Amino acid sequence: MKYLASLLLACTFATASWAAPRPVVVELFTSQSCSSCPPADALLRELKAQDPDILPLDLHVTYWNNTGWKDEFSLDAATQRQNNYASLHHSSDVYTPEDVIDGGAQLVGSDRRAVTRAIKAAEAAAQHAAVDISFDQQAGQKRINLTAAAHPVDGTIYLFSFDSTDTTPIGGGENAGATLTEVNVVRSIANLGRYTGSAMSLVPPPHIGKHEAVLVQQDDGTILGAAMN
Repeated sequence: MKYLASLLLACTFATASWAAPRPVVVELFTSQSCSSCPPADALLRELKAQDPDILPLDLHVTYWNNTGWKDEFSLDAATQRQNNYASLHHSSDVYTPEDVIDGGAQLVGSDRRAVTRAIKAAEAAAQHAAVDISFDQQAGQKRINLTAAAHPVDGTIYLFSFDSTDTTPIGGGENAGATLTEVNVVRSIANLGRYTGSAMSLVPPPHIGKHEAVLVQQDDGTILGAAMN
């Protein structure tokens, strides 16, 4: 009987602590006015096509908008997010193209070798999500469902709306005359509040993008959960 009780306890613990894998989050900070950015956008497009285990997000910053072309996808929230990542490294320096891999590694977004190596390094953490995220519809409304797969949990819930593909003829700036095709272009970023571990269901606010990605992220950048719809 003692053996059976111990076995049941072990099974209960394993079930409680088990966590499903999640995608590795690849955030590219970019601008249509930056001549160094198209190769990084092309790499993100290639990674999206080849690797189903990543969640790519193409975030357009605002600080290139005074160089002859206003990027229609640029967001103050994207610029702020990049600044926040820089501050985690005790820096105020930002640049494009920059990749942030899984809220941690920060590197040049067109450096194929460094980007793929950082994605590979992040895969281990992504195999054990602390928060499971799913999407469904109830009474005709989309809903985001969050369940803690590990405890304790404390992070901010972010909703990214994005287009799967956008193609833009560029009329000015460093890329004048080019036509850029970009994937998973983020159209809005919303802070949905804190998540502390209780099962919860949220109705996403109205947004422009055709698809949604949800991250639960600690203040130090650590990704606790990630999913897209």
